[in-house]
Amino acid sequence: MKRDFLMPEAAKACVSSGACDEILWAVYGVSGEALAPYRARILSAVDGFCAQYGAQPVRIFSVSGRTELGGNHTDHQHGRVLAGGISLDIIAVAAKTDDGMMRVKSEGYPEDAVPADDAAVRAEEKGTSAALLRGTAARFAMLGKPLGGFCAYTVSDVLKGSGLSSSAAFEVMLGTIGNDFYADSAFSLADLAIIAQYAENEYFGKPCGLMDQMACALGGVTAIDFADPAHPVWEQVQLDLNAEGYALCIIDSGADHADLTDEYAAVPAEMKSVAAALGKTVLRETDETAFMEALPRLRAACGDRAVLRAMHFFSDNARVPQQTAALREGRFSDYLALVTESGRSSAFALQNIYASGSTKQQAVAVALAVCGKLLGGRGAFRVHGGGFAGTVQAYVPLEMTETFRTQIDRIFGEGACHVLRIRSCGACALWEGETACC
Repeated sequence: MKRDFLMPEAAKACVSSGACDEILWAVYGVSGEALAPYRARILSAVDGFCAQYGAQPVRIFSVSGRTELGGNHTDHQHGRVLAGGISLDIIAVAAKTDDGMMRVKSEGYPEDAVPADDAAVRAEEKGTSAALLRGTAARFAMLGKPLGGFCAYTVSDVLKGSGLSSSAAFEVMLGTIGNDFYADSAFSLADLAIIAQYAENEYFGKPCGLMDQMACALGGVTAIDFADPAHPVWEQVQLDLNAEGYALCIIDSGADHADLTDEYAAVPAEMKSVAAALGKTVLRETDETAFMEALPRLRAACGDRAVLRAMHFFSDNARVPQQTAALREGRFSDYLALVTESGRSSAFALQNIYASGSTKQQAVAVALAVCGKLLGGRGAFRVHGGGFAGTVQAYVPLEMTETFRTQIDRIFGEGACHVLRIRSCGACALWEGETACC
């Protein structure tokens, strides 16, 4: 059931009283006193909204960041991925307005203001959040649900440049607000992910796949098959890391990946060059046997790095259903072994653990080596997300977690090791008694 808008003080009272605790538990995976910092963050966001836009009726939304569990750089080749929504998220306090302007003030950044009915792509907006606003509105209009005015104040603890998809969470948040305010929730969570990808591809100017947006929108642990990217097929898989005796850690290597668009773009471009040499558009349409038979010709036509990256696609794409089956069947040790295999393939064949030609900056490679030393053959670790800079993912036995975190923080800086929880919902409303995703 969709709740009415509340005045800010009433919304704060709802959060403070514990009336929202059911959805907060589903989102953050903690209860009781452990919810205090999460409540405080929401209350601060409401105050931020009021300082920017004044007291007016609001709704409050949350969209998760995401962690990639399997399928590294497979989605843009219409491949398979395994991903999970995480307890780090973006919160938006939003109000509907009648001035036709979409206004978003993100904490720590200038406000973006874009007319909801101006869909023109603007070259000067490439790479900006204003472009994402405009692209979201354009796609809503194409789908027969034109947006109107709204104002929103957002706060995010999804690490930027980390591979946890802060940009995808923001994009999905824009669609979530528009879906609630102007589309009567006509769009599914998968629809919102596709809308977000459109805004990033066509307006922001980044040729991303769909995994990030799908994981942020859906939450939980989800196996997704992008064979038909317009209609991805997914299934949710249960994973209780605590019951398995492990913590999921994301290590911030200290190297920001925000300025590495060319490195990221080269991965799908090189994979597609191999597919084109085989008469196809993307690698998912090709046959691995035919690829191997054509290897001498492909090396000459596309280059060795492109060929190695194609090899990675074939292996990691095949691993995802194996990982999914291992989780479904309770074979967690087999799942960890597959995570390790994926990490080795990313480092050796995909070659995304540091930027091309970089000798001074190889922070992700160092983090991987440190994880190997600290874990001593237990658990698993791998490059996380797009790679080149950013983060490493590690599965750490619970009894080792504090020692592991202390050592990571000593080497990479205080707060470098983040212990995450998988959250059960992706895009959702933080509202009294409302546990269904938007």
